[in-house]
Parts: sequence; C-alpha cells; structure tokens
Amino acid sequence: MVENVHNPMNEPRYSGIPTFMRAPHTTNLNSLDIALVGVPYDGAVEARSGARQGPRQIRDMSSMMRAIHHVTRINPYKLCRIADVGDVHFKQIFDVVASHADIASFYERLHKSGIVPLSAGGDHSITLPIMRAIAVDHPVGLVHIDAHTDCCDEEMNFKYSHGTPLRRAVEEGLLEPKRTIQIGIRGAANSDECWEFGPKQGIRIVYIEEFNKLGVEKVITEVRRVVGEGPTYVSFDIDSIDPSYAPGTGTPEIGGLTTIEAQGLIRGLRGLNLVGADVVEVSPPFDSSGNTALIGATIMYEILCVLAEKINSDSK
Repeated sequence: MVENVHNPMNEPRYSGIPTFMRAPHTTNLNSLDIALVGVPYDGAVEARSGARQGPRQIRDMSSMMRAIHHVTRINPYKLCRIADVGDVHFKQIFDVVASHADIASFYERLHKSGIVPLSAGGDHSITLPIMRAIAVDHPVGLVHIDAHTDCCDEEMNFKYSHGTPLRRAVEEGLLEPKRTIQIGIRGAANSDECWEFGPKQGIRIVYIEEFNKLGVEKVITEVRRVVGEGPTYVSFDIDSIDPSYAPGTGTPEIGGLTTIEAQGLIRGLRGLNLVGADVVEVSPPFDSSGNTALIGATIMYEILCVLAEKINSDSK
C-alpha cells in the first residue's frame, strides 16, 4: 500500500475524506501498481442521466470496504501499491467526442506508466476511450457483464453513446471479438442489430436465460475458455444486477443477476490476464438509499482483489 501517516482502514467508517476504498489520494504515478479512477461523465446517455454522479457516491459508499477478502483472504493493499488518482478532468463537457478524448488522454498517462486502471463511471461510453488507451499496443479480450450488448451502431443518429461503445471498439481494432464474452444480456429492443452484431463478429453472448440454466460455475468455465490467456479487460455495468437490488441506473431491466451471482462471477476471474476494469452506470439520483452505489463499490473491491493478485504474481 502507498505509504501514509496512518492506516485509514482503522478509522471509523464515517470519518476522513472519502476516497475509493479508503486508499490514499495521489497524483504521483511513479509509485503505483493500480490506479482507482473516477470518470464522472454521462454525456452519452439518451434518457435517464445521473451516472456523472456515480464516482462521488461510490467513493462515499466504498468507505464501508475493509482490507481482507473473507473468502479468498486476499488483501490487495499488501499485494500492490494502490491509490485513488482522482477524476478525469473534462474541458468540453457538452462535447461527447472531446470528452472521450479527455478520457483517453488521462488513461494514456496511466498506461505509459505501467499502471493498471480500475475505474468508476460514468456511463458505459467511457469504456471506449479507456480501451483506446490501454489497447494501443494490441487488442484486448473482454469479460462484459451487462443487461445490454452495447453493440448498437447508432443511438439517436449518433455513433458514440452508451449503447455503442463495444461496436466501435471492434471496428477500431481495440477489442478481440473472439475473446469477448457478454453475460446477463436481456430486455427488449426496437432493433435486433444489438444482438446480431456480436455473434457475427465472434462474440459469445450468454443471455440471462442461459446463465440461469448453466449457473455461475459453468459460466465461469465458459468465460475462461473464451478469453484464454491473452490480455483481458473487465467491464461491469451495474444494470446487469436486477433492479430490485440496484435500481439506481439509467436503463434498468428486470430479471437480472443477484448480487451474490455477480460476486461469484468476479471471483471466478482469478488468474486471468487482466489489464484493467470498470464499473459503470451507477446513477445516484435513481436510488436515494445509496444501495446501488454500495453494490458498485463492493464489485470494485471484488475486482481489486483479483487484479492485485494477478499483478503481484506477475512481479515474482
């Protein structure tokens, strides 16, 4: 863990300045393995905006996280140097393309420094500029947990929305479709293009009905088969969780994952060649209880444990 005067993990949950997981805040990229990043952007949402406020509330709720995982006994802070590096700064917040460029620029700095990013969004469009930074040398595989494929061509006659990032990533050569798996997909649509594009490119879709039939362990086996040993990114949309657990999101779809199923999926990624991850679409205005942000923070912690274990093993 990055050196600090005291260990904030030992402080009361209600005290201190909220950072992701109570990690120290730093702008020094010379002493980090994992950067926790906020991307407060939802300019690519066509309906229920509010995910721009996600990182701030996730930080607050992540004060409830502790250090040692109760199942794996992983303490990520003993394995890696971890810090909250703050939020992406936007110079033209009303311009989607310019804002995506700001995101990509921020992550290019992390990538050049050899730092693995774990991010809180923000709408799902942020995944595209993050991939533009971390997949600059070679395309990545993807574990995508979501209610939607995000493979539409356009939304409202525009190609850069929260429903299009993965189609753009494939087209730009950032994403290896044959090493991509999408889990939890469900909900009606006005066009079947969102479901047809992926399989035509080689993407494996596990609809929620198949997920329920197979169960977590068999889906994990399929995940590991699909992504293999190559570099892999994880993108977790909070709307993959059933809205009875996580109502605070822009496009809720009933019939989703339970929280324990989501945790099981993340724990099943241990040992994969993970190069980064994000948790997106937490929209605080639609959940005054804060529970959706708590779920988002907990999923971030689960991912942090898996990332830290992988990075630590690579350094030995």
